[in-house]
Amino acid sequence: MARIGIGIVGGGYMGKAHAGAFAAVGTVFETGLKPRLVAIAGSSPESGARYAQAFGFDRGAPDWRALVEDPEVEAVVIAAPQALHREIAEAAFAQGKPVLCEKPMGLTLEDARAMLAAAERAGVAHMVAFNYSRTPATQQARRMIAEGALGRLHHLRLEHTEDFHLTSILPPWRSQGGANGCLGDLAPHPINAALALGGPVTEVFAVLDTVFPERNGVTVTNDDQVAMTLRFASGATGQLFASRVAHGRKMGYAYDVMGEKGALRFDQEDQNSLWYCDGSLPAERAGFTRILTGPAHPDYGPFCAGPGHGTGFQDQIIIEAKDFLTAIDEGRAVWPSFAEAVEVHRVVAAARASAVSGTWARVADF
Repeated sequence: MARIGIGIVGGGYMGKAHAGAFAAVGTVFETGLKPRLVAIAGSSPESGARYAQAFGFDRGAPDWRALVEDPEVEAVVIAAPQALHREIAEAAFAQGKPVLCEKPMGLTLEDARAMLAAAERAGVAHMVAFNYSRTPATQQARRMIAEGALGRLHHLRLEHTEDFHLTSILPPWRSQGGANGCLGDLAPHPINAALALGGPVTEVFAVLDTVFPERNGVTVTNDDQVAMTLRFASGATGQLFASRVAHGRKMGYAYDVMGEKGALRFDQEDQNSLWYCDGSLPAERAGFTRILTGPAHPDYGPFCAGPGHGTGFQDQIIIEAKDFLTAIDEGRAVWPSFAEAVEVHRVVAAARASAVSGTWARVADF
């Protein structure tokens, strides 16, 4: 069985999730490559050593540069602050090493494009971790849309709403800088969903709103929520809303997809259910029917043979790890690659420009 040495930059919330995923993926899925947890880097040599001990790595790296240059690290996972993503990715690609990068891919569109160019020069696998699009339910939704179950799409409603920015214990950096605002941080998830479910977006009209101008004595310089109208290349329209100050919403990644033949509805807070309305049914049977995920749906069966038992957040990260290993092993792009992530950044850039100008912005201009 072929082994591959994994190095992770960052041991916080997502670094820990990726460590757990790569530790488990070879058991859950029959991957051609089996990961070996070689090294992990934190913000200091001490934190790297602590993460290595806690998560089961061979060693802690003194910093990310040492990790990338470690000959036993054959693939790099970036779970560091996004301001570091470009530098780490370019260094890894210069070493010929595949990269799995947390979203948002870069601090700016310029960063994202530079990272894609470096990946293409290196000719190695690259992927961005939009984990919520990997639930069996959302994979099933994409399959049904591709197979024509909804016919021609005419409208999509997408949201990502949470209430984490209402707490009094947030670090000040969350209130500073556009990249840490709602458009830079939360909105990329529903934008990625919009592209995955509805296809290319051509135009956006966006409004950014800072609901709380001060947070715990810190002046808030970024947006708390964003609302935008979308036009798709297919002719469909869309409404997208993201908020970090939505009371009561913990993981409000949700969407409605409406087509000429039917509709789909999903809410991440009930991630094992997909709701389907078959528009061909007679009136007495019309309405939404719950599809409870099970082994018949993508990437569910390796976790459990029983329908309705469900998957969770960590399972999404394990699916990501499987897809990344598959991309490396088979030498092919696995969605979403850096190219798809650049498209998300382009929509973000268009939305930001629209919010400033108060007019529609064409994605093609970015």
